[in-house]
Amino acid sequence: MTKQPILHNIRVLDFTWVLAGPYATRLLADFGAEVIKVRPLLSVETDDEFSRGYDATWNRNKLGITLNLNKPGGIALAKRLVGICDVIAENFAPRVMANWGLDYTNLKKIKPDIIMVSLSLIGHSGPFRDYSGFGPAAHAFSGMTRLTAFPGGPPLGPGFSFADHVAGLYASLAVLGALEERRKTGRGQYIDISEVAAMKSLLLGARGPLGNRSLEAAPHGVYPCRGKDRWCALAVSTDGEWQGFKKALGNPPWAENKKFASVSGRLNNNDELDDLISRWTTKYTAADVMKKLQLHGVPAGVVQDAAGLAVDPQLNARGFFVDRQSVGKLVDAFPVRLSKSPGGYNLPTPPPGRDNDYVYGGLLGLSKKEMAELRKKGEI
Repeated sequence: MTKQPILHNIRVLDFTWVLAGPYATRLLADFGAEVIKVRPLLSVETDDEFSRGYDATWNRNKLGITLNLNKPGGIALAKRLVGICDVIAENFAPRVMANWGLDYTNLKKIKPDIIMVSLSLIGHSGPFRDYSGFGPAAHAFSGMTRLTAFPGGPPLGPGFSFADHVAGLYASLAVLGALEERRKTGRGQYIDISEVAAMKSLLLGARGPLGNRSLEAAPHGVYPCRGKDRWCALAVSTDGEWQGFKKALGNPPWAENKKFASVSGRLNNNDELDDLISRWTTKYTAADVMKKLQLHGVPAGVVQDAAGLAVDPQLNARGFFVDRQSVGKLVDAFPVRLSKSPGGYNLPTPPPGRDNDYVYGGLLGLSKKEMAELRKKGEI
């Protein structure tokens, strides 16, 4: 018997764009929700290989419609769609949905049990609610940019929009909670996700920039290996791992120095320790360093580039990627594994308007004549 996706009876109207919002709705779509992706009539996105890959990553498994929200008729259509949906998702600046009359106060008049989730930089309340920005701005406001640095050096940041991924995960989990609450009580609700608040929740207790160092393990860091810009990460947290580390290096005389005998001693002599280890790691490839250390019970891993990730044996063994033959390209799988209702890759990313006939005709019941008139008016 075919396993039923866990969210097969949930419909989502998706106004989101860029990363955080599309990731949240993609997670719902991966597990069976019918997600209707709203796009403008003319795409404002750059049409190049990177942009197409980006779109394919975050908007798979969704239906695609076009809708002109700058026309009264387009807004009227959006409100009709709200009436047949369970969840509304958006990640515009806080003023946008209200300007269209599509804020939660108005939408719950259309469908009292509607669930709406908004993702924004600061959230929809407080004196900074109208600040707008993407992941890097959330890193800065939350303090992560300052923490992602080397002691005494300038703020660096993580190099990618980590906050967007975090906010997307928070939003999808919050929607699941709201759906369960509605199942029990019949009530909808409004979910206000602040990317900054989401990031702050992960930084509690951080004292200051540590670079690649740890307060509990030494050695701990990323070390240069043979080849151009090749690195291996390693961590030694216990006395047992330290003994294994020494064996992996061939028991060099310097490793027997008393100042390296304890974790506290190694922490106090981190600079010298890092220099000595780097002299050893540069003699070998990153993969060889990893294998030698892992063979002796020391946590270690190659710092992979994109090409390395695509063939990484650990990721492939864990099913991190969707079968490239069935999809036609290498894409990430699902961060959650469910035995009875697993996620699936069922639909490629929709081009604008691919599913207009199904959504407007099939779901809203518009005739071909009515849809032709909407096209003529530039509303779809």
